[in-house]
Amino acid sequence: MKHYEVEILDAKTREKLCFLDKVEPQATIAEIKNLFTKTHPQWYPARQSLRLDPKGKSLKDEDVLQKLPVGTTATLYFRDLGAQISWVTVFLTEYAGPLFIYLLFYFRVPFIYGRKYDFTSSRHTVVHLACICHSFHYIKRLLETLFVHRFSHGTMPLRNIFKNCTYYWGFAAWMAYYINHPLYTPPTYGAQQVKLALAIFVICQLGNFSIHMALRDLRPAGSKTRKIPYPTRNPFTWLFLLVSCPNYTYEVGSWIGFAIMTQCLPVALFSLVGFTQMTIWAKGKHRSYLKEFRDYPPLRMPIIPFLL
Repeated sequence: MKHYEVEILDAKTREKLCFLDKVEPQATIAEIKNLFTKTHPQWYPARQSLRLDPKGKSLKDEDVLQKLPVGTTATLYFRDLGAQISWVTVFLTEYAGPLFIYLLFYFRVPFIYGRKYDFTSSRHTVVHLACICHSFHYIKRLLETLFVHRFSHGTMPLRNIFKNCTYYWGFAAWMAYYINHPLYTPPTYGAQQVKLALAIFVICQLGNFSIHMALRDLRPAGSKTRKIPYPTRNPFTWLFLLVSCPNYTYEVGSWIGFAIMTQCLPVALFSLVGFTQMTIWAKGKHRSYLKEFRDYPPLRMPIIPFLL
């Protein structure tokens, strides 16, 4: 059997970092990363990026050596991705924070609104309903992280957790401060506005969960298989007929409902920022689907049916 020699160079300095002799032709990039770690323990596999060109794209862990456009002596270029943290840890941290922070304002713990308001309760029903909806949303996210989501990538850069937590925790504190403020004013159109908003919120939360379950069923546990998502018998998944990322569509809809319910500017801004970011993600995923699947449904848009 013909074996390969693999030379690993630093992508920036071109310094030789490692030379692997007698590598099996069927070896995957993941296996090469493990071999590289034996000589450089500080660079565990998750923080390694191996590529064929110093400025090229990272090779996938499942790529096989003999199928790459290299000779029997292969040169790979290494980049350090930095300290990594698991996606599960990131999600649990960024979602648990808003749940806890919002409740601090809801229960009006000391040093927030002044001593005479410590541990008092709002007289407005919408304030209590908003707390229930907000708590339900993040409890749902925590449970989905633990029991529903299957991640194609096990880790992400550690620095991202600070950025993500600043966004989620900061907005949670900002909106909670105003919604639970003793001087909070209920929505202009009263109970009718609240009921309509609650219906939007509940429908979108059910839709979001339904899409997450449908996506979970597409990927077997421990697999990185990608398939085209299609509607199931669940009516909430029928939005797949029109958009590539209906989970984002429903997520934005939930926050629009919450903004209408509370009539609170920070919630509206949170919805707008979230929509902007999710649109970027949806467009990226939509392009990925079009590139990977030739028979991808042409009618679909990234996030908003017929528009965007």
